[in-house]
Amino acid sequence: MSVLVFTENWDGKFKKLSFEIVSYASKLAEKLGTFSIALSIGNVEKTELERLGKYGAGKVINVSDNLLNILDNQVYSSVIAQIVKKEDAKVIILACNNTGKAIAPRLSVKLKAGAASCVSKLPDSIDPFIVFKKVHSGNAFANIRINTDIKILTLAQNSFELIESENHATIENLPFQIDATLLKTQVKEVQKLTGKILLTDADIVVSGGRGMKSPDNWAPLIELADLLGAATACTRPVSDEGWRPHEEHTGQTGKIIAPNLYFAIGISGSTQHIAGVSSSKCIVAINIDKDAPVFEVARYGIVGDAMKVLPRLVEAVKEIKNK
Repeated sequence: MSVLVFTENWDGKFKKLSFEIVSYASKLAEKLGTFSIALSIGNVEKTELERLGKYGAGKVINVSDNLLNILDNQVYSSVIAQIVKKEDAKVIILACNNTGKAIAPRLSVKLKAGAASCVSKLPDSIDPFIVFKKVHSGNAFANIRINTDIKILTLAQNSFELIESENHATIENLPFQIDATLLKTQVKEVQKLTGKILLTDADIVVSGGRGMKSPDNWAPLIELADLLGAATACTRPVSDEGWRPHEEHTGQTGKIIAPNLYFAIGISGSTQHIAGVSSSKCIVAINIDKDAPVFEVARYGIVGDAMKVLPRLVEAVKEIKNK
């Protein structure tokens, strides 16, 4: 019996999200009285694989093949399912991101396993197996009981702390025969965004809404983001109006993010928007309306015109950085 965690890599490198789910899997394995195994698919250097051991993985399995350089959900699900059976894994952990959301349902069918999506802490109970997750845009929570022998969990981003140790994992390079007929995805062109922090990776996000009044008023917001090393974001109405790019749209119909710090500037706080950012550890809101719903979820709030508050905030950050 073991806990298997699938660690996605990006161009052969692991990100914070990967180390977070390995930390979670390690602690869950301790609770179950077993050990955790990290599975890496694709071409990853040994030194990078060894980093997974520092977050508690007892063993790291590396499956590499040129056919696996392209993320194909059907192929990856097949590989993971075979590793699950080989290692007698009873719990499979994936990230609650686009990849995890695509692979988990396929694994559930292949392994006849119950699944719980976007859980945010260790199970409250092992027997019966009960996990916790937020529901209704973070306004409520649910305890989900999984009765199947094999269980699949996807972990909400930024919901579990990184836990480093002196652990050194053994690396097993596993030869694997890939069924090329399963590979349906073809990559014809790759366009990479450079010189900009991705929303899903950012620890700090500075976001603006209609309270910014005009696309011409975004300079101080962008300057604040640059000073903080943050990503920029916006609400759906802002992206629909063409004030900001659609890839910056956060919310229920946009990107779901969970940064450590989220600035909501000129954002009223509609249910749809809050659903996409409610997992942020700290929300700072600036709005001229003291009754704006965003203040109900914000840890810190400033009642005032964003056009007046934002420049002063920028100057304050500059003063602190120059000390």
